[in-house]
Amino acid sequence: MVMNWLDDLGLGCYTEGCRQTVTCGEDLVRASGPELDKMLGIRHPLHRKKLQLALQALVSDSPDIMGRLSNHWVLGWLEDIGLPHYKDTFSDACVDGRMLNYLTIDDLQQLKVTNALHHISIQRAIQCLRFNNFHPNSLKRYPIDESWQKGADVLLWTNGRVVEWLRLVDLAEYAPNLRGNGVHGALMILEPRFTAETLAALLSIPTTKSLLRRHLASHFQSLVGPACFRLKEQAANSSSFTPLMPDTKQKVIKKSKSLGALGRGKKGVGSAELDNYVCPLDFDIPQELKPTVTRPRRKSDEEYSRTRRHDSDEFIDSKRPTAIGAFSKELDSLTHMLDHDVHTQKMAAHS
Repeated sequence: MVMNWLDDLGLGCYTEGCRQTVTCGEDLVRASGPELDKMLGIRHPLHRKKLQLALQALVSDSPDIMGRLSNHWVLGWLEDIGLPHYKDTFSDACVDGRMLNYLTIDDLQQLKVTNALHHISIQRAIQCLRFNNFHPNSLKRYPIDESWQKGADVLLWTNGRVVEWLRLVDLAEYAPNLRGNGVHGALMILEPRFTAETLAALLSIPTTKSLLRRHLASHFQSLVGPACFRLKEQAANSSSFTPLMPDTKQKVIKKSKSLGALGRGKKGVGSAELDNYVCPLDFDIPQELKPTVTRPRRKSDEEYSRTRRHDSDEFIDSKRPTAIGAFSKELDSLTHMLDHDVHTQKMAAHS
């Protein structure tokens, strides 16, 4: 049953090691990161992270809202946010919704994401996912029954939707330059350093075409709205402001022990890892923007299948596989024991 669960998780390559070393699910839950590597023969550090997060979800009382976002969904999400060229590395690492939420800067280095703008693009896309409770169908891919002039929720726009907007404002000639640059609605709205100048640079509009750049700046200001534009102006006036430009490389930092792990050792999640998240867990929508953004009505299954038929069956049904259900029963007694341990630790901390 444990081997079936691994296969459902997308880690079927480790079933042979599981057959040889694992007698029950408790063996996996009790194991530390290095022990999991040895038991299963894990070769990719992010595979260990995926496994640990899945095990945590099984023994947690909290709803597993991130668990419905499979690796297949994440690959489609990369298309949506304009970063399809990372699909191979994200596929090899089996990145899923849980991993996105706890993705670290070290993990992105492992995934070969070295461009600073792409880091921020992923950060803001994850922030948008959290804001929408990881609903798999919340993004707006097509300009259907909406008009940005009438207050469409730009926060949810995909890269393709931004390209459509550029065509609408008479910049069709430059719109193709935005493909693969990581520009989407959440980046434009939530990132203070993303300005009209950033967009002009990404579109490769020459600096000599000042009238065209002013045309873009005017429409960009109208698109993001007054509250968002004020936040961008405030950021630009800061003494520490540095422009967000397309070719800036992400600074390489010393890799911490958190790579591929969530701290399932005795000490739990360390402060170094918490500081290392691509999208810190305390990131929230700025108060000034909350009146202008809303959580959209979730589309019905029928509506969503019309917009993304090729993967709707993959994640619309949030029912857990039978194998996971059976594995969960196997861990019932262990769950109670872990809850008792957590309660004991909390009591000790307050004493």
